Amino acid sequence: MALHLNLLHEQIAEQRQRQRDPLKIGMMVLGAVAVLMLAFYMWKAYQTLGVKSRLAAVQADWAKVEPKVTAAQKRSAELTALINTTKVLDAIIDERFFWGPFLQKLSRCVAPNAQLTSIDGSVTEENKLITVSIEGIAAGREPRAAAEELRQLLLEQLGESYSEVKVEFKTLEDLDTIVNVAGSNMAMARYILGVTFNPLSPDEAKAAATPAPSRAPKK
Repeated sequence: MALHLNLLHEQIAEQRQRQRDPLKIGMMVLGAVAVLMLAFYMWKAYQTLGVKSRLAAVQADWAKVEPKVTAAQKRSAELTALINTTKVLDAIIDERFFWGPFLQKLSRCVAPNAQLTSIDGSVTEENKLITVSIEGIAAGREPRAAAEELRQLLLEQLGESYSEVKVEFKTLEDLDTIVNVAGSNMAMARYILGVTFNPLSPDEAKAAATPAPSRAPKK
């Protein structure tokens, strides 16, 4: 039977003891943790560099686009101001009164023996009524009757196109002057007519005054 002797028993035991040394094991663990932390730091640094790179690219793109955006915003503000101004002008145009048709109707009412010396008109802002003052003279055997005929004709003509028409004498007086009309001497009268009317036509005024039909509640 063979006999085996371990002559290096002490050296082997010492080596095993060194391998099991807690300090060495701790150092190895710390080294491994340090390596992991270094790897984690490098990974985060890489990610940070990537984010910075993308941020720089976005900032570069924004620097190219920003002048166009600023110009577009400025243009938008200009267009908005223009639109608002246009709306105001449209409102003024919609609410303005055209004097041409009124003067045309007035001219139809003036007989050869009547003359207009002054016309003054205005638009009342509160109720949008038109106020006109007409001054003139009339000649005839009965000059007051000639002036009354003008008033009646004007009332009739304006009533065809406008609503709430009123034509009244503010002044009607005889003059001492005698004029020759078509070879005949005629007396004269001076008059001032006060005219007020609503520029809405009779149909429009009636429609505006009619309340909208109320809806019956659903059962």
